[in-house]
Amino acid sequence: MARPTGRTPEETRRLILDAAATIFRVQGISATLQSVAAEAGVSKGGLLYHFATKEDLIRTLGVDLSDIFRESVEEHLDPDDTGPGRLTRAYIHTCLDFLEDADVVLDHVVLTSHLQTDPEVAAHIRAEAQRWREELSADGLPADVLVLVISAADGASSAPIWAANIDAATRETLRTLLINITRHPARISGLST
Repeated sequence: MARPTGRTPEETRRLILDAAATIFRVQGISATLQSVAAEAGVSKGGLLYHFATKEDLIRTLGVDLSDIFRESVEEHLDPDDTGPGRLTRAYIHTCLDFLEDADVVLDHVVLTSHLQTDPEVAAHIRAEAQRWREELSADGLPADVLVLVISAADGASSAPIWAANIDAATRETLRTLLINITRHPARISGLST
C-alpha cells in the first residue's frame, strides 16, 4: 500500500503505534501484525518497514508509553517554580490529570499489563520506575513527605481500576492538598517518627 500523500514516515510510525495500542489492549500481544496493520490502514509490509518484528513493535510501544508519561511530567514543570519539590509537583499534576477520563486509565492499565508479559518491556518499566524513584528522591523533599505525596498521586491515578472514580472536585482538592504539602513539607515531615 502506497503512503498517502502528505503523511510523513514519523506520522505513519505514530499511526502504527496507536493502532498497536488499540489492538494489543483488546486482543493481547498474541494479536497478529496483520490486525495491527489493518487498524493502522497500512499494509503488513508497510508496518514491517517501520517495525521489523512484532517484538520490536511491542517493545517500542512499551517505551513509547513511558516516554509519553515522562513528556507529560516535563510539560507540567513550571519554569517559575525553582523550589524543592518542583519535579514532584509536575508528577502530581500528571497523575491527577490522567484521571480526567477513567476509561483512558483503564485502557492504559490493560495495555500495560499485556505489554509487561514481554520480559524486555517489563524490565524497561522496572528501570523507569527506579529512575523516577531516584529523580524524585533528588527533588529536595524530605523522604517521608515524598512517600506520602507520590503514594497518594499514584494511588489516585489507579482508582478507576477499582471503579472508584474520583470526581473533578475531589481530584482538584487532592491536587491542592498534595501541592501544598510539597510547598510546606515541614508541617508533615517527621510524622512517621
